[in-house]
Amino acid sequence: VIPGITAVQALAASHKMALNRIGDPVLITTGRRLTEEGMPENAGSTVVMLDGKCAFNTLADENLVIHWGAYLGTSDEIAISGRLGDVGAEIERVREEARQRKGWIMDTYLLRKPGEPEE
Repeated sequence: VIPGITAVQALAASHKMALNRIGDPVLITTGRRLTEEGMPENAGSTVVMLDGKCAFNTLADENLVIHWGAYLGTSDEIAISGRLGDVGAEIERVREEARQRKGWIMDTYLLRKPGEPEE
């Protein structure tokens, strides 16, 4: 734990990116709501927390960019990013391996449509 730093801030720092693009909204939601409601049409950046089931796998748009991180701010930190269709399965595998190894997982991720600065 880093005093004053949230998991969302640690995720953005780990991936060396801004949380939002200029003028775009940020939505923080849960994995359950992402599964039930999908990705909001007007979403700029969508941060997903409390997701025990890799809800990103329920999304049809494989071109979304995902920035995923586990154990953020610790020596065990893991970070993966890329196009959802390219890295989704890898994230799910790495996440399960880490959970098995440590006995628990604490992760979060950010989703957004492709564009600057990812391209």
